[in-house]
Amino acid sequence: MQWSGEGLIIGIRRHGESSVIAEVMVEGRGRHLGLIRGGRSPRLSATLQAGNLVQLTWRARLEEHLGIFAVELLAGRAADLIADRTRLYASQLLCDHLRLLPERDPHDLLLGMAVNALAEPRSMISLGAALARFELTLLDELGFGLDLSECAATGETEELTHVSPKSGRAVSRAAAEPYLDRLLVLPAFLVDGGDATSRDLEAAFRLTGHFLDVHVWSARGIDQPSTRDTLIASLCAGTAPQAGVRADG
Repeated sequence: MQWSGEGLIIGIRRHGESSVIAEVMVEGRGRHLGLIRGGRSPRLSATLQAGNLVQLTWRARLEEHLGIFAVELLAGRAADLIADRTRLYASQLLCDHLRLLPERDPHDLLLGMAVNALAEPRSMISLGAALARFELTLLDELGFGLDLSECAATGETEELTHVSPKSGRAVSRAAAEPYLDRLLVLPAFLVDGGDATSRDLEAAFRLTGHFLDVHVWSARGIDQPSTRDTLIASLCAGTAPQAGVRADG
């Protein structure tokens, strides 16, 4: 069997003395793994960096086999990401999130959002908003989407300001008033697509982080991505992550 397509490198792990197993998000095919012979060579190691876009050809005798990748670099972003610590951390977070998806299950919306978020430098607030929207979409694609269409208590569709941490449903301003200490804030930019503030980002990541923990991290017995808290704090403060904190490779 054989197919070709474009993919986003999201992870690499060593295999034997000279090969690697590449983890790639591919349009129409989702998170796909494949062996790359000689992948640890200087020529290929520069290509096989997380965040790079590559042209892939996958071959295997049977569809259920791991298969072998042949790769060609399309857009090398790794060097730019290394030079921009904020985008480097954002790339790491996006790749960690994409690894949560079922193998070979197409999620083109998430792939497109990840590629667009890393395409070019943007303001801290803009990048943070893109990442928060990505996490909200990730929850939906994993089957744990929040219902932000109407108030869970009244059915109103206006002034939705909070979310129930138990049901994941929106709550209007009036209905939320007696229970503010029990609800999660819903920043408007997650609903209307408008601009965000640093306070909005804090609320948005608190919201998505709660449901990612409940449904994904704690449910699977795994830790949240190691760079997430550092990146969020930096985005909200408008400063680059501290040099002493290392992004996972």
